[in-house]
Amino acid sequence: MIPVAYNVRNLVVRKTTTVATAAGLGLVVFVFASVLMLANSVERTLGRTARSDVAVVIRKGSDVEMASSVEEQQIGVILASPEVARRQDGKPDGVAEVVAVILLDKLGTDGVSNVQVRGVPDDVLAFRPQVTIVEGRPAKPGTDEVIVGQAIYGRFKGLSIGESFELRKNRPVKVVGVFADGGSSSESEVWADLHTTRAAFGREGSVSSVRARLGSASKFDAFEASIEQNRNLGLEAMRESDYYEKQSEGTSMFIKAMGVLIAVFFSIGAMIGAMITMHASIANRQREIGTLRALGFSRRSILLSFLIESVLLALVGGALGVLAALGMRFVRFSTINFASFSEIVFTFEPTPGILIASVLVAVAMGVLGGFFPALRAARISPIQAMRG
Repeated sequence: MIPVAYNVRNLVVRKTTTVATAAGLGLVVFVFASVLMLANSVERTLGRTARSDVAVVIRKGSDVEMASSVEEQQIGVILASPEVARRQDGKPDGVAEVVAVILLDKLGTDGVSNVQVRGVPDDVLAFRPQVTIVEGRPAKPGTDEVIVGQAIYGRFKGLSIGESFELRKNRPVKVVGVFADGGSSSESEVWADLHTTRAAFGREGSVSSVRARLGSASKFDAFEASIEQNRNLGLEAMRESDYYEKQSEGTSMFIKAMGVLIAVFFSIGAMIGAMITMHASIANRQREIGTLRALGFSRRSILLSFLIESVLLALVGGALGVLAALGMRFVRFSTINFASFSEIVFTFEPTPGILIASVLVAVAMGVLGGFFPALRAARISPIQAMRG
């Protein structure tokens, strides 16, 4: 077998073509890895704070909270279920919330976008202990004060501490704090007082959803049966993790489909570039190939050697693409959540599986792009090659 050092030397000697081809392959890997990282972020962001012992109750047939309506009198029935945990004061551990969408001006651009507003009760921070105030202070209950998720803080007009914006016409509210929720989708929301939100959007007497913390995750089936078998309620219950998984399906599939489509077109160009590079390399190295054959190396060795060279070239491109994709961790990307039609902010979150898959894509392109040039090299007659 021809030593791999021979192939490495050829790549180093031909710096210009090596760099150009590796850059093309790296661009494909960069796009492919970035798309998978973004899709991974969509799924994680929407389900990051989902708890297995929390159930979400919405109107039957409603896919999202915003399209749901739970009547006031039904809240007590839901939380009275024996599967719902009790707090130290004996009250059921649950919250009723209202979800709505408003249109705000984006800063740094002339565009506007939807922002999700969540009307929350006084004890929301006790029910969601993972939520912390990172700047300012909590909103006072029963007032027109709001807190803003840190993902959208300062990205829209009026969403900075001390500034005001209108929930609805002539219903101004003031931002007094910024909260964090472990990077979840809640950080792309505005939280306002429940009663203020209900009054602003004409939702008196109803809420969008009810969240209940169960005594344990194993009690969900019994809780679900008690809610859905009561036909007078017309409600359905699902685990919080399942709810967020459904929320992420549409956006995640769209991002993956678009990204893979772009990567496919780019990869065709990259493979053609690799093929041209290898063909040119063979044309310039016919005497070398003839010498190798004269020294006793078989056609199979020649084929394998040039295929290895193509794969090494692809690995260089794959490494460049993965390194560039890792830099996307510091970039924030906002898009419309297809479930709620409100803007949500994501990051690019890599995993070992994504990085390995990206490198394997580069290797596959190297094999496909280098196979036919390698086959051509193996078929060259030693005498013809020595004559040049």
